[in-house]
Amino acid sequence: MPDLNAIVKAYDIRGIVPEQLDASAAYAFGVAFAKFTNASAIVVAHDMRPSGPELVDAFQRGALAHGVDVTNVGLASSDLLYYASGKFNMPGAMFTASHNPAQYNGIKCCLAGARSIGIDNGLREMLVTATAVLDGKEPAPAAKAGTLSHINLLSEFVDHVVRFIQADTLRPLKIVADTANGMGGLVVPAVFERLSAFELEVMYGELDGTFPNHPADPLQPANQRDLQARVLAGGFDVGLAFDGDADRVFVVDEKGRGMSGSTTTALLATRFLRTHPGATILYNLICSRAVPEVIAELGGKGIRTKNGHSFMKQIMAETGAVFAGEHSGHYYFADNYRADSGLIATMGVLGEMCHTGKSLSQMREPLERYASSGEINTTVKDIHAVIERIALDYASYTQDRVDGLTVDCGSWWFNVRASNTEPLLRLNLEASTRDECDEHVVELLASITA
Repeated sequence: MPDLNAIVKAYDIRGIVPEQLDASAAYAFGVAFAKFTNASAIVVAHDMRPSGPELVDAFQRGALAHGVDVTNVGLASSDLLYYASGKFNMPGAMFTASHNPAQYNGIKCCLAGARSIGIDNGLREMLVTATAVLDGKEPAPAAKAGTLSHINLLSEFVDHVVRFIQADTLRPLKIVADTANGMGGLVVPAVFERLSAFELEVMYGELDGTFPNHPADPLQPANQRDLQARVLAGGFDVGLAFDGDADRVFVVDEKGRGMSGSTTTALLATRFLRTHPGATILYNLICSRAVPEVIAELGGKGIRTKNGHSFMKQIMAETGAVFAGEHSGHYYFADNYRADSGLIATMGVLGEMCHTGKSLSQMREPLERYASSGEINTTVKDIHAVIERIALDYASYTQDRVDGLTVDCGSWWFNVRASNTEPLLRLNLEASTRDECDEHVVELLASITA
């Protein structure tokens, strides 16, 4: 029997198929989702992973048995599922493992209106119910089973996305998108068909959950190399790198240089503060110091937050923020049910390029003020022990525990934290100069691996 405790994470469910997540576990989570949401109807979807259809079928059988109607939108990006949840005002379940390797699958859950579900507001309760179901203690089925329907929402979703860019302000741009055999291969061409000013080329556009070309994790620089080479060879104005479920995007400029999630957050903040003066904008604590600096300089209110979509959505609702950005390439929009969308972020970047008439290399220059390590992942035996040892080593500096351990050392800072989806310790470090950054990265990695 699968150990469900091992696959319920801080803000989603994710595990290896079938060892950790199989049809029986998916059925149990379907029952648990129906019981927790207490909804009369839900919406479900899946990405291109081979295990998706079987897992969705089991999940929706669990929900149907307990009287819940299910609307299945089929193959979808995660942001399409969030759109469906918002449009229908139904809880939603997206079967995806995002950027994880092919042997993984998972479930991203949301309440009606794409409101977040995380470990502190639903996943823990769902874990208890699902575990009981696997133990043979399933609650009594409903007197009347729910009904199943199928719907294709791609065209409506595209309508929604293109509303985030003004068609009459566009100028010709050559764009290449690496969709990494993920769901971007479905949604990206559909959006650009509506935007005739842009010329689009798609790399690795075939939907293939075995990821035959490279992993669908654009946060890792190695996975952007093919795109960067193509940008240069083809003379493109911009490159776009999407992850497996296409809710994240990373941007490559016309010189073939990848832009960090921090730089893209600052760029999009610039756009929002022009249209929403004085607005509140969220940024996660791994973002560059340049992000709150840009927000303040433009008259906005910046709020530093923990990582993760459930936290971002919750704080957006509490503060009325119009936009939120994460270093990991997740960007959230108040007018998108506060949900993240790689495509809507793309509309913002391209819209800003058209508005300014500048190249990306020109636009990024004033936003990049510090040297960054990027995210460095290390497998360690005892993550907690390593973090505590580092805290002691740097006890003379200002520290906080908002998410992992963040240490402010004056001209440089770093964060170490456990991955929510993999057995890794993540290090992010930023300094005033490249030499200072590299020096302290070596220092921290020596401490981590000691």
